[in-house]
This record gives sequence, C-alpha cells and structure tokens, in this order.
Amino acid sequence: MRSKDRISYFYDGDVGNVYFGPNHPMKPHRLCMTHHLVLSYDLHKKMEIYRPHKAYPVELAQFHSADYVEFLQRINPDTQHLFPEEMAKFKLGEDCPVFDDMFEFCQIYAGGTIDAARRLNNQLCDIAINWAGGLHHAKKCEASGFCYINDLVLGILELLKYHARVLYIDIDVHHGDGVEEAFYFTDRVMTVSFHKYGNLFFPGSGDVKEIGEREGKFYAINVPLKDGIDDSSFTRLFKTIISKVVETYQPGVIVLQCGADSLAGDRLGCFNLSIDGHAECVRIVKKFGLPLLVTGGGGYTKENVARCWTVETGVLLDTELPDEIPDNDYIKYFAPECSLRIPTAHIENFNSKSYLGTIKMQVLENLRCIQHAPSVQMQEVPPDFYIPDFDEDEKNPDERIDQHTRDKQIQRDDEYYEGDNDNGHNMDDV
Repeated sequence: MRSKDRISYFYDGDVGNVYFGPNHPMKPHRLCMTHHLVLSYDLHKKMEIYRPHKAYPVELAQFHSADYVEFLQRINPDTQHLFPEEMAKFKLGEDCPVFDDMFEFCQIYAGGTIDAARRLNNQLCDIAINWAGGLHHAKKCEASGFCYINDLVLGILELLKYHARVLYIDIDVHHGDGVEEAFYFTDRVMTVSFHKYGNLFFPGSGDVKEIGEREGKFYAINVPLKDGIDDSSFTRLFKTIISKVVETYQPGVIVLQCGADSLAGDRLGCFNLSIDGHAECVRIVKKFGLPLLVTGGGGYTKENVARCWTVETGVLLDTELPDEIPDNDYIKYFAPECSLRIPTAHIENFNSKSYLGTIKMQVLENLRCIQHAPSVQMQEVPPDFYIPDFDEDEKNPDERIDQHTRDKQIQRDDEYYEGDNDNGHNMDDV
C-alpha cells in the first residue's frame, strides 16, 4: 500500500451551468453544489485540481460513430425541428433533450474522464476523480438515459493503451449497459454492475445470466437487485464479489462509477443505501491499492448527490468529515439540519438472504470459469491524441472568444485553487 495517494481532481464550472429543461430530473447544477461542498471542507488543499480540456470530436469518435458526434455538434434547440429523422435515429428527444451548450457539456465531462485516464497512465497520480463523468448509458450511435457521450468507455479505451486488463465497477441504481455493451466481446475489460433489475426498471438489461460472449464470455458480471436493499446487505455482497473479482482477474487499473441514485430517497431510485453505505464501496475499492479512476453518474436528489460525492472525496483522501456542513454558496440547499449524513428510509428490503445467496453463488460460479487472468501481448503504445496548439498571431481578433478559451490564455487566480495545488491550467499537455 502506498504511504500517501496522489489525487487528481477534475472540475470545470461550466459543466454545472447547463439546463436539461423543466421537469427533467437530470440537474447538472448538482456538480456546482458538490464542488462547493468539497471546497467548504478544504478538501481541495489535499488534491491537485485541474480544469479538463474539452474533448475534441476526433476523441469522441474513438468510440462513437462519426455521424453521431457530428450531429451532436451541429444540433441546437432552434434547429432540432428540421431534423426529425436524425433526432429519431440518434434517440434524442424526451429523455435526452437537445439543450443549449449540449455539445460543450459533453466535451467537458468526457474530457475530464479522458484526462483522468491519461494522468493515471502517465503515473502522475494514484487516484483521479471526475464527478461530472460516469454517463454510462450512451451507446456507439445513440443517446440513452440522459447520456449522450459515454465518457467511461472513452476513459477505458485510453487506459487499455497501458494496461492489459481494466476492471469497471458500477454502483449506480441503473445497469451500466453502455459500458457493458462496448466491451461485451473482450476479456480486456471486466464489467461488474450492481443495480436494480426487474419490473421494467430502466434500462431493462442486467440479468445475472448476461455474462459476455465470445472472448468476453464470463467477463461481464451482473448483480441484479430488488427494491429496498440496505447498507449491510449491499456492502457485504459488494465486498465478497469485488474481492473475488480482483483476486481472479488481476486488473492493472480500476474504474469506479459512483452513481448516487442508489441512495435512499433518490427521486428515481428505489434502494435504501445511506451515504456511509455507498461510501463504504469506495473505501473497499480504494484498499486494493490499484490505480483508480472515480466518476459520478446518476443521482436526482441533488443535495444528497453533493453530500455523497463530497464524503467519497474525503474517503479517497483518507479524511473524515465533520457532520456539520460548513458555510458555502449553496448552504440553503442543505437546510434546515445542514448535516452531511442523511437518514435511510423505513422501507421493506425485498432482497431476501436466500435471493442474495443465490445471486452470489451464480456470480462466483461464473468467476471460477476464468482459469487465470488473460494475458495480452502488449503492442507499442499509441500516442495520446494529438491536440493542435493555436497560434495567437493567426487568430482573427474580431472572432468572439468563448470563456473557456479565454481561461486557457490566462493564469487563474480564484477561490478554487490554493498554494502548491494550483494546477488550474489546461490539461492538453498531459
């Protein structure tokens, strides 16, 4: 075990300013709330803080189809009515609406996960955090479940340049279908998803019988759960399965998606996890001492999402946080009690001991089918994507420069960054 983990944390304030529309459950504003809570506990002083680069279309097309990326870049709320066929083809609409600055939003959250993977690859940190990432439903050619670009797949593809085996773990209440599907036929990535399954719960996949195919057979693991699962049931099952997975698969790096819609009281969820129960999964994974990329994901009761990811940032920093929330710009959202921990609900746990025992047995049985960790003939490592520098002399002075570009040209000096950890520069050179 390393004496002290080096943590890189990625955040761009613009990511929390977009609006999916009235009555839409996805509120990116939760990312601003999380960040300010992290700041209020002074956790930023223990990490290196980076603003991610905005992922280029060519980077997004490492997984997504070029025509899909091009359409996301071109479409906006004023023109969407002109493209009904493409809107239907790419599954844009009610769940995945077109909104202002949608493509830039995708570029920022995807850029954060790609940058996190590159820093891990270059051994510049031990743990990398991008709470804006974790949008696990997006498919190669279509949006799904509030997700447009699958940053997790892009990050894993980056990690595969340096690591023979990547382990992906997902504790969102929804099945991590987009990531599983992307790697369903390979043994280079093992996907493990703990999620609600049954009664037509979105996305409808994730049965224990879905185990991968061809070279990927037995390298997809699904842990389907029922309503009301509590801390003790969940964390016991999680620890048993993940410990066996790590022992058997021997990954070189772990990607952990920490969707907070598995918390008690989530607007769209149906589990009964406390923040401490959810965070215990992060603690378990951290203890393996492997390079770790941590992302956000779902989470629709935004003040609880902010609480959860702040506590989990503390876990990754080995820092216990006092329960009383310090004053910050969003303190009114945590009123009246202003405490970090939330009570669980008094709801029935429909996951009986025998049901969980059966699921555990099936998963461990499938793991036994993997005789040993697969070996990979490592090729020459492809370079990180070439990102062209711009020449200031060639820029048109009359052309409007957006805030993000302007920020790249000046040294930041604001409340986000302090002292030795002032790394607010752009990440293009990593």
